[in-house]
Order: sequence, then structure tokens, then C-alpha cells
Amino acid sequence: MKLPVLSVADGAAWEERLVTAFERGPHLVEIVRRCVDVVDLLAVAASGQGRAALVSAGLRRLDADVIDRLGAAGVVPVGVTSRGDAAAEEQLRAVGVEHVVASDTDAAVVASILAEAVRTSGPDAPPSARRAQRGFADPSSSMPIPPGAGVPVLPDEPARRGSVVAVWGPTGAPGRTTVAVTLADELARLGVASLLVDADVYGGTVAAVLGLLDESPGVAAACRQASGQRLDAAALAALCWQLTAQLRVLTGVPLASRWPELRPAAVASVLASARQLADFTVVDCGFCLETDEELSFDTLAPRRNGATLAVLDDADLIVVVGAADPIGMQRLVRGLAELRDTEVAAPMWVVLNRVREGVVPGNAPAELTAALERFAGRTPAALLPADTRSLDAALAMGRLLSESNPASPFRRAIAELAAGLAGMPSASSSRRRRH
Repeated sequence: MKLPVLSVADGAAWEERLVTAFERGPHLVEIVRRCVDVVDLLAVAASGQGRAALVSAGLRRLDADVIDRLGAAGVVPVGVTSRGDAAAEEQLRAVGVEHVVASDTDAAVVASILAEAVRTSGPDAPPSARRAQRGFADPSSSMPIPPGAGVPVLPDEPARRGSVVAVWGPTGAPGRTTVAVTLADELARLGVASLLVDADVYGGTVAAVLGLLDESPGVAAACRQASGQRLDAAALAALCWQLTAQLRVLTGVPLASRWPELRPAAVASVLASARQLADFTVVDCGFCLETDEELSFDTLAPRRNGATLAVLDDADLIVVVGAADPIGMQRLVRGLAELRDTEVAAPMWVVLNRVREGVVPGNAPAELTAALERFAGRTPAALLPADTRSLDAALAMGRLLSESNPASPFRRAIAELAAGLAGMPSASSSRRRRH
């Protein structure tokens, strides 16, 4: 049986040559449909007529979203460029096309590349190198500089591959944003370049918490640039607020109705650029993990929770935040089960927030820890004390907790967590050694 292939050449001569060669030769490949444009290609791909697609590099409206939709339809794209056109090849790879051939390549070689692309992109494909690189074990301020005026990223800076830390938690406002903001700040205060990204599609509040203008371009503009193949570390830095010397902030969508702008493929591209920009990228995620596109029986429909799932899939570490009370613990245990069902590969650190006496009988930290171990099989990586007064004061001023109240017990607990994450001694442990 021949491998069914789609093609969209935008009038290029290579398409006719390959169609003729595949028809007359002994190749196990057949071009079953010659598409007119991107819209036609996506429609045919959704109908299940092809397993791979030969795509011209100069095709109009070819972006990361198109490649993502082809992948959702089970079609592997193979780009076709003029021989020696490095710019066109780089453009294809920027939008997610992993396999590229020259337009004058022999038909037999093209057929073998198509077969290999389908084989390596199927369910039996080897795990990506990204997952193999994960290695986390289980457990004075300045005025913010607005986007476009931040510290520039110089082209001769050494390339870095930073880590992505997703901060997630179940429904019920367990304190995801508070933990994400404070964690990013404490990592920056350890001297490592940090980036805080608001990717909550249900109402991100990072800008409001920090007193920043939510009209700034933020993550939506970054996703647009990523889809248009123009996003790199320097372009991403221009869209961020420079909060401190080591901390940048990429604000979220100001209206929850703008969630379709955060396409999963574009979010993944933004995180790839973030790895080049910062040593640690802390992402504030939405709570919902439901694959809502399956409910509509349309795998090509926009996915509201796709951005959250894309972040969790790309993360090197997931910090799971749960409220330290009976209702919050119940939601946390169920949320951890949902996370397991999504089959994320990243390790998880569970953090219990707003720990206080009286919410459960007996010693609250001990009882909460025992409950988490019993019902979820996990030991908390941190117990964050309830510090309402300090957090309220920081929120009222639109400032970081380290600026408004450096001695806050909540801040000290997050500092310990950040030190463990960065593999550095914390300030408190240093003080203990001096005494």
C-alpha cells in the first residue's frame, strides 16, 4: 500500500515532477491531492486523506498554527525549498517543520524522506531530547521599565537554555499567581536571569498584582510574533517589562475573551525563545486541564486550555499549588489525579499555601503533610504560611513582597523554595551557618 501524500506548491515546478515520478516509478508514495492553498490543505488534511504533506517554503499564510493543525490531523509536513536557500529552510524550521528537502531532490530520496518523517513522527517515535534533559529532583528595587525600553539582549551573548517552571493549581484560587510572582522575584534575587509569564487564559492578574499597565502587548503579542516567524530572544525581551535588573515580566491577556490568541503552537515557540532569554521562566498557568476541543468533536477548533497544556507539556518542573484547608486539599488531590491523566513528563513539586493553625485539628503542618502523603502519595516541597497582612500590603501598593516587607514569613518560605530550585544556599541557611 502506498503512502498517501498531500502537496501544496503554489505553482512551483517541483510538484508536477514529483507527481509524475511517483506515478511511473516503483515508489511506495502517492500524491493523492494537489492542494491550492493553506485553507485547502487543512481541509483535506482534516478529512484523513493524507499522512504527510509536501509544503512549499514560499506558501502564503504558512505559520506555526498551520503546522499545529496539520499535526492534530495526523499529517506530517515536509518542507520544500530551493537548493541552498538557507533563509527559506530556517523559516520553515521556525514554524515547526522538522523535515526539509530541496526542490530538485531525486524522487526516490523524497519518497524515503516522507516515509521516514511519518515513521519518526508516529506514536512509536523516540522521546524528544528535551525530556531527557530534565533533571529536577523531588524535593534594592527599581522602577519597572516598560516594554520596548528594557535592557537589550546583545547578539554576542552566549546562548543559554533556561528552564521552564510551570506554576499550576486546581480551581478555587489556591494562590497560583502569588506563588508565581514571588518565586520569580526570589529567583532573580539569587542573581539568575528570570522571566515571569502570565499564561492564564481565564483571567491573568500578574499585571494588576505588580501595578503594571495591562494594555502592554504581553504574551498575546509574543504569540502573534511567534506565529509570524519573527520571535527570538531579543524580540521577546522588547515585549517584556524590566521589573528589576534580573527580572522581566510578560503580562497576560487583559480580557479573558482573548484566549484564542494563545495558540498552543505559538505558546511553545514563546517558551523556546524564553529559554534563550532567561535562566528560569516561571509561568502562571490557568487551572483547567479539560481537553475542550474533544467535547466539540472538532480537533481543529481553538482550544481554550491548549495554552495551559502546552506549558505543562514543555515545562521542566511543575509547581503544584494547593490551599491548605480541607476543601483545598480535596481539590488538590483530585487535581493531581487530573495532572497524571494528562501524562505530563515533568516532575512535580507540591506546595501547600496559607498554612495556619485551626484550619484542621491538631498540628496543622503535620496533619496536612500526613493527609497529602496518604491520599496523593506525595510529600510537600514547601509549606507556605498564611501571611495575609504582608500580601495585602504588597497588593495595595502594587509592589513585590521583597520590597514591601522583606521579613515576611511567606517570602522567606518562597526564598527557600527558590534556592532549592536554583541549587543555591538560601539566605536563611547562610545565616544559620554564621551563627
